[in-house]
Amino acid sequence: MGKKAVHFGSGNIGRGFVACFLHESGYEVVFADVVDKLVDSLNSTPSYNVIERGVEGTVTKTITNYRAINSKYNEAELVDEIATADVVTCSVGPNILKFIAPVIAKGVDKRSNDAKPLAVIACENMIGATDTLAGHIKDPKHTPEHRLEDHHERAAYANSAIDRIVPAQDPNAGLDVTLEKFYEWVVEETPFRPGGENTADNVEKPSIEGIKWVDNLQPFIERKLFTVNTSHATAAYFGYNRQKQTVDDAMRDKEIKSQVAAAVDETAKLIVQKHGITPEEQDAYKKKIIDRISNPHLADAVERVGRAPLRKLGRKERFIGPAAELAEMGHDTPALLAAAEMAFRFQNVEGDEESKELAKIMAENSPEEVVAKVCGLQKSEKLYPKIVEIVQKVQADSQD
Repeated sequence: MGKKAVHFGSGNIGRGFVACFLHESGYEVVFADVVDKLVDSLNSTPSYNVIERGVEGTVTKTITNYRAINSKYNEAELVDEIATADVVTCSVGPNILKFIAPVIAKGVDKRSNDAKPLAVIACENMIGATDTLAGHIKDPKHTPEHRLEDHHERAAYANSAIDRIVPAQDPNAGLDVTLEKFYEWVVEETPFRPGGENTADNVEKPSIEGIKWVDNLQPFIERKLFTVNTSHATAAYFGYNRQKQTVDDAMRDKEIKSQVAAAVDETAKLIVQKHGITPEEQDAYKKKIIDRISNPHLADAVERVGRAPLRKLGRKERFIGPAAELAEMGHDTPALLAAAEMAFRFQNVEGDEESKELAKIMAENSPEEVVAKVCGLQKSEKLYPKIVEIVQKVQADSQD
């Protein structure tokens, strides 16, 4: 019997990144989604293309051997697929993990303890996404308490860090996905080592080409979040503020490019000091990232990259996270603060509910309440008064 992977979320990341690697590694891919049109399209189209664009040219890959299940209507079928799969992956967005957990829990519970444990890897822009998903799956509402004792014999959970820019797609592209050639998919190896604490004797690392296996994921997650995501969002928010259309257009503005470079210079101090990455290695990584987000072949609307400002202004996120740690170390972070200010100004953007919610929060709360609600900062933290000052400034400007 061939290898099988169930992937939740058949959007651009799911089809273009995760499913592509699964397909190239010999897996049949079973997509699970709730969008009727997408499920129908996948089931009626025997193949689609993944187009990788880089400075050195374009490569097209054809994806086959997949099918799709509509999880709204066919839960029992999906449970059976999970019960007999080798791997479950997802790219649904951090806020959706709690909704896919119940069906995964049922699928895991139906698995034989004699079978190899299911490898579960969440592929989200979120620190500890698989841990979060596992927490929902193991919640007593979804997995009976008496079944938790040997749960590790049926499933193993590994956090991952993914890095690939997938811009907005041509509306006429169908299932085809265009993305950048560069990628990084780093997964922690420890959960797949037999004989460890809460790991089964027959657990195995899934054979997936393209994954870099590491013992400690934290340096990779923070390096990516505080370099790629920080730079991408900084360019988008400054670009939106200056009425640029796309991120690469924003990066052609010398002042914006300078702001982006300054922000990742600040985060580099944290990455080097905290994770022991050499300054030379981080400098090379920064340069690569600046080139990537400046790629004109990946024209990405600033509104799309800037969407969900409430999440991006969160305590562990791309601006507040590194700025708070650096402040505690005694470093000033003017560039990160400037980027956060632009994020606070990203309000009432068409098609983005969070930007509308941000506008409401800013209008109805004091600066201190905004900082507590949006950023999760405590008054005792050194960064706190600086963010309060930014919120005061943005609120005052909106009243002029």
